[in-house]
Amino acid sequence: MSKITTVCYGKEDTWETKEAAEQFFLQAMMGSDGSERERYTNIYIKLQMGLTYCTDEKF
Repeated sequence: MSKITTVCYGKEDTWETKEAAEQFFLQAMMGSDGSERERYTNIYIKLQMGLTYCTDEKF
């Protein structure tokens, strides 16, 4: 299984599992609003789609 890389606010993080990344971004999404929530949501959706390199930019 390949590692997951996320880029949020220009900070790159590597995750051992997809589930760990999804859990983090789901919690971040629920605890934020406005443009911050939008950034977290963009990454969460990409993780759900199965991408292994996810940024907070819109498609």
